Amino acid sequence: MSGRKSRVAVKLRTAWATWLGLGLLLAACILSGGADAAQRDARGELKRVLVLHSFGREFRPWSEYARSIKAGLEQQSTWPLDIQEHTLLSARFNNPDPEAPFVAYLHSLYEGAPPDIVLAIGAPAARFAQRYRATLFPDTPMVLTVVEDRLVQRADLADNDVVVSAHLDFMAVFNTILRVLPDTKTVAIVIGASPLEKFWTDALKRDLKPLGNRVDLVWYSDLSFEEMLARAAKLPPHAVLFWGLLSVDAAGIGHEGDIALRSLHAVANAPIFSYQDPFFGGGTVGGPMQLTAETSRKTVDAVMRILGGENPSTIKYEPIEFGQPKYDWRELQRWGISESNLPPGSEILFREPTIWERYRWQMLLITAIILVQSGLISGLLHERRRRVVAEIESRQRLTELAHITRYSAVGELTTSIAHELNQPLGSILTNTETAELMLQGSSPDIKEIRLILADIRRDDQRASEVIRRLRSILKKTPFEIENIELNETVREAIGLVRAVAGARRITLTFTPLLADLRVKGDPIQLQQVVLNLIINAMDAISDANTGKREISVWTVRADGAAEVNVVDTGPGMAAPDLAKLFDPFFTTKPQGMGMGLAIAKTIVEAHHGTISATNQQAGGACFTIRLPLLR
Repeated sequence: MSGRKSRVAVKLRTAWATWLGLGLLLAACILSGGADAAQRDARGELKRVLVLHSFGREFRPWSEYARSIKAGLEQQSTWPLDIQEHTLLSARFNNPDPEAPFVAYLHSLYEGAPPDIVLAIGAPAARFAQRYRATLFPDTPMVLTVVEDRLVQRADLADNDVVVSAHLDFMAVFNTILRVLPDTKTVAIVIGASPLEKFWTDALKRDLKPLGNRVDLVWYSDLSFEEMLARAAKLPPHAVLFWGLLSVDAAGIGHEGDIALRSLHAVANAPIFSYQDPFFGGGTVGGPMQLTAETSRKTVDAVMRILGGENPSTIKYEPIEFGQPKYDWRELQRWGISESNLPPGSEILFREPTIWERYRWQMLLITAIILVQSGLISGLLHERRRRVVAEIESRQRLTELAHITRYSAVGELTTSIAHELNQPLGSILTNTETAELMLQGSSPDIKEIRLILADIRRDDQRASEVIRRLRSILKKTPFEIENIELNETVREAIGLVRAVAGARRITLTFTPLLADLRVKGDPIQLQQVVLNLIINAMDAISDANTGKREISVWTVRADGAAEVNVVDTGPGMAAPDLAKLFDPFFTTKPQGMGMGLAIAKTIVEAHHGTISATNQQAGGACFTIRLPLLR
């Protein structure tokens, strides 16, 4: 009931709007008629073209045909054109009553000044022009275009009529759908309820009878558009939508096709197929299409020939068939439709370029850069490998040289080592003899013998410690980094050389930092450096025969590093020699090889430290070793 009231209200509003428009345009006609006549007289060749629309100037698909036709006319016409457009609103309704005021309006507008040609777009406009030809345009040529061949009223055609029609083969469309999606079981057909759309509903039902039970056809022609949207959102699996035509729904509400299709596309859970070329690219998958361009071309050709004076009865065109199928690549991707299922010769449009096609030059440039970088990285890795091998070999050579240097140093420490061993060994011998004598007595003093045995154990441990140090110094071991306490390492080195210093009447003192100095390093090689510096200091003092014969060694913490200082009271070093002191093969000793300090520097630098030498203001030299502290 509400739908019927709505349709009545729409008709009344349409009638009032038509009468109001009639009055306004009649006045405009009276005012502009003189101007048009003056323009015709001035130029002599002005052609007036009346374009009659079926549903509205912005109703697809007709609006796209009209736009293409008008563009073709303006482009090809050799005369100035006055294109006047009118819309037959009654085509949307079942009751033709609103046509009477519209006919009266057109009669008053063109009475006495008919157009040079009438161009009717769509079947409703064509029927209207034929029905009221005698009243409105009895002698004016007409071009009836965008009309399906079955809708052409052949009996009403006059000699001055030209028809540009199309032939819609719906079975071809549906067979293509089933080829593209062979598992399809349901086809929901979207079509409206206007007189034209009812005609096509009946035509579709007749044309699709050969499908039989192959698919289930669901008709939306008796639904409001809201109901269509609701059903399209809940279609069963293996379903598709077929977009036929929607100008007026079953509720009597008019719809602009493009907007309606976009709304349907937004909610549908199935792909949408259509033969309507003007809707392609707006949400339909595609298929065999009407040829908008071909229809427009033939229409423009007919108008130009008639305006040029050719007899309309000689202008004949065969109905325009569907063109080759075309498909929207975006919809194929959205619904997972394989391109291999498309009919031969299909055209695929809106294909998005691949990453390679879109960024070809950028990717080539990036590839070139990557190849160059790969080459550089490969070269750097090769160089790094060679450097690592060289460092390993260098470290092995350093270890061998350091081992040889230690042997040389131990040779100089022979007296000290012998003294260190003779003392505990002699004490052990004396204590052993004393114990034997006491045991020969009738009542040996057990307590005293126990003390003698404790002395023997202590002296034995002392001798073992000397031998351990000697073995550690002489042992050929690889460079091994470990956490060490620097004070203890220096103390052991001084223990080995202390007897030599005493034999040379040199006072050797060691003042360690009271706190621990934890560093990373090889204790044997660091002891070697300290030994080398102390032996060099003793040689400097002995050669100079100075009165004060002292060597002071101490450790401190300075600026986040551990320092070992070796200071002597010798004559110091000549200023030119300071810069070359750590160079290989440089020596100030007559029998020296010049490798001791060079090896010492290499060892310290391998520990990420530094070694330097300066002269004391009071005389003598000071060597400083700096090593990074553990954090």
